Amino acid sequence: MKRVLCEEGGGVANIILARPEKKNALDRVAADELRLCLEHIRESPTVRVVLITGQGNDFCAGADLEALSAMRDATPEQHRADAQALGDVFVAIRNLPQPVVAGVQGHALAGGCGLANACDIALAHENARFGYPEVRVGFVPAMVMTMLRRSAGQKQAFELVATGRLIDAHEAARIGLITRVIAAERFKDEVEQCAAQLAELPAEAVRLTKRLFYESEGKSFAESLAAGVAGNAEARATAAFREGVARFSRRGEKQ
Repeated sequence: MKRVLCEEGGGVANIILARPEKKNALDRVAADELRLCLEHIRESPTVRVVLITGQGNDFCAGADLEALSAMRDATPEQHRADAQALGDVFVAIRNLPQPVVAGVQGHALAGGCGLANACDIALAHENARFGYPEVRVGFVPAMVMTMLRRSAGQKQAFELVATGRLIDAHEAARIGLITRVIAAERFKDEVEQCAAQLAELPAEAVRLTKRLFYESEGKSFAESLAAGVAGNAEARATAAFREGVARFSRRGEKQ
């Protein structure tokens, strides 16, 4: 049985973590399936937005501890390859031209919290709980710190990874770990609406926005502005821009 499902419609690719009996924990098979879904979506001419959710009550409990336990006697090379599988998922999300939205309910822990944090937009159910409890089992939240340090403040980020404490959705939003919190009765509709609204926007403009947003990371002020100038000129050459400006001009003439 597949651990990750992918459904497409209306310009949205719905990636569903499908191991509710395991709280959608990620083992090597699940990570590989998730990466393959993302690679397929990257080449799709119809998908404009990706939405990642989990079946059942939880988003993702992180690494499958039973699978890790079975690897106790594995070689260092095997452990590295297993870790790399999830690292490849995080890189694929960042490099995907389409924006990626996470709809998080229940627990998003360890690698599952990292998965939500790796997405471009993370919407949380009011019951969501986030955390990096790896240290409590003698593990290290190694890869997930890459995303966490880019979203939360240094002091808040270190406390989370060093203590392993869990936080609620409102605190996660306050420190920048997620985008916003949604009330239970509106959660499903608002998450789907967010993805649908993104899918209705000019695809070229959204993709260029995502590319420029992350390309500016690590650049100097002048380098970032130079990239923005190039992106501005690139956007002006698109059909969507010309049509949008024409519509705006026609509305102005009618007023």
